[in-house]
Amino acid sequence: MAKIIPFSAVRPTKDKVSLVVSRSYEDYPTDELNATLSYNPYSFLHIINPGYKFHHDISGERRFSLVRNRYLEFIEENVFIKDDNPTFYIYKIKTPKNEFCGIFAGAGVSDYRNGTIKKHEATLQPREELFKDYLKTVGFNAEPVLLTYPDNDSIEVIVNEVIKNDPEYEFASSDKAVHYLWIVDDPKKIKAIQSAFEKLDSIYIADGHHRSASSNLLAEELEKENPEHTGNEPYNYFMSYLIPESNLKIYEFNRMVKDLNGLSKEEFLIHLDAYFRIENHGADLYKPSKKHHFGMYLDGEFYSLYLRKHYEFTDSLSELDTHILYVTILKPILGIKDLRNDNRIEYGYGKYNTIRMKDLIDDEQFEVGFSLYPVGIDQMKQIADDGLKMPPKTTYIEPKLKSGLTIYEF
Repeated sequence: MAKIIPFSAVRPTKDKVSLVVSRSYEDYPTDELNATLSYNPYSFLHIINPGYKFHHDISGERRFSLVRNRYLEFIEENVFIKDDNPTFYIYKIKTPKNEFCGIFAGAGVSDYRNGTIKKHEATLQPREELFKDYLKTVGFNAEPVLLTYPDNDSIEVIVNEVIKNDPEYEFASSDKAVHYLWIVDDPKKIKAIQSAFEKLDSIYIADGHHRSASSNLLAEELEKENPEHTGNEPYNYFMSYLIPESNLKIYEFNRMVKDLNGLSKEEFLIHLDAYFRIENHGADLYKPSKKHHFGMYLDGEFYSLYLRKHYEFTDSLSELDTHILYVTILKPILGIKDLRNDNRIEYGYGKYNTIRMKDLIDDEQFEVGFSLYPVGIDQMKQIADDGLKMPPKTTYIEPKLKSGLTIYEF
């Protein structure tokens, strides 16, 4: 039984919303980041990069406190308003190729703990602790966790009914997407949405494993500090964007490795032959078209690698192509044991990433690259259901959500 709650969001005023919202801070190249900070005083980037005001890089607890100060300034200057009553928010994104529609809500840390909210990625404790400390100092969360749930007719009917009305927001962003936000403040609709989610056995984290883990740590800490804890405090929930699984888009990450671990090209191909049937496609670009097929670019040529039938599957993780690549090539042949921290491997995603991978290898920045077939939603869910964890950089998932559109205060 999944429990979600409405909340009173802090959000930009209508006339400034398109100026406030931003992509994730890490998504900005340095020149674009500096240009945005220089010419857009309303950008949410000013809040999360408070040192810009002082022309100084600031980190640690000092930065967290300044983030809090910049946030309060935005409220004092009426850039942000806060809704009077708890509501759900329906948010739709229309891109040139896709359309996404889901619900902003509070998801319970209790569901995270008891496994109703299921995860498929491992998290790093230092990152969890750091973001927990950040949340505690700033007192708000502006980046929702992306959750997905099985398609549900009851929820779809309510959403479709709401979006027939004029939205609270309608604005375009520089990536050619159009954004819409509706406020759901009708008590009957709120109750109906909650009741529909209560009938779901599980919901799944699609993106935001560290954010949800940090929110759970924060709730544990604040509960210990609160002698009058009831379980209904805002810190018992974290802001989420819930989207039906059929509306989720999952793309692959490619892998690029800087050397062949001391092997010659011929020796490397001989090692690969133990697990793969290899076909040389020459200069013809090759991308895998189904599971257990891999693309490889090496020494100016594309190859297809077909997993041999004698490879044994033991569980849902063993069937995952990123895991297969790791246990058959990356670890035993190329000597890459730590996929997160080994500087010999890098990852890429995007529509033209196979071409970009080729260009980087031709430029001798890497020696070999591997392209994979995207993971399916059923694979992702099965691994979560089995309590297993995917290798890092297995899925690139859309939608990618803006920061600063709705803000959840603790």
